Amino acid sequence: MNKNQTPWVSLVGAGPGDIELISVKGLNRLKKANVVLYDALVNEELLTFAPTAKKIFVGKRLGFKAYEQDQINQLLVNSANEFGYVVRLKGGDPFVFGRGMEEVGFVQLHGIPVEVIPGISSSISVPALANIPVTHRGLSNSFLVISATLADGSLNPELKEVVSLNATIIILMGLSQIEKIMEVFLENFKPELPAAIVCNGSLPDQEVLTGTVATISGLYREARISGPGVIVIGEVVAFANEFCGVLTESGCIS
Repeated sequence: MNKNQTPWVSLVGAGPGDIELISVKGLNRLKKANVVLYDALVNEELLTFAPTAKKIFVGKRLGFKAYEQDQINQLLVNSANEFGYVVRLKGGDPFVFGRGMEEVGFVQLHGIPVEVIPGISSSISVPALANIPVTHRGLSNSFLVISATLADGSLNPELKEVVSLNATIIILMGLSQIEKIMEVFLENFKPELPAAIVCNGSLPDQEVLTGTVATISGLYREARISGPGVIVIGEVVAFANEFCGVLTESGCIS
């Protein structure tokens, strides 16, 4: 464990999954940590950069929550007071559907210094790794990122408000309700509008499914792929199959 016993917390974005996509600053913070609280979307290989730190899993797997959010908040404070420097390691970016501000506010309320180290959000990086640009001149001049579900697990009613936009729509946390999501879009869009699902983005087992609003949910069920995924809807999806996405020494991950 490092010598720094001064209570201090850093929220660090770990990026979409590939350990090389964490920021240099984030990695340096991780190496100094006395305690690391990490989520399910964090690549656990990153924990090897903090070999002497106490590691606490606070994420959700298979529907089971290790801790409720208020417990995580308190754990941050307790860990900082007891051990000193704490890194709260979050998948993607801490402030993109990561409840980051809730944790920052709670830590600040208890008089503990806290900082945020941004991470590469999966909402933009995962489509990019599947060769899907979220904007493209003459085709899509804007993009919108939306969570498919609310805190209680119900479908986000704001989906009905965004379907009419002439923009690239990026949907997070939506695979469990893919059919309901596509029903909303079918009611407002042409069924042939391109759609894609990218699972395990940036990792060796990344998988990309492309289809249309009418076909993508069926393709996803037939493929029986697992892992976190990003849904992309818009004309830019047509670029997905044109180039190699993630290039490795052994070839292309499509």
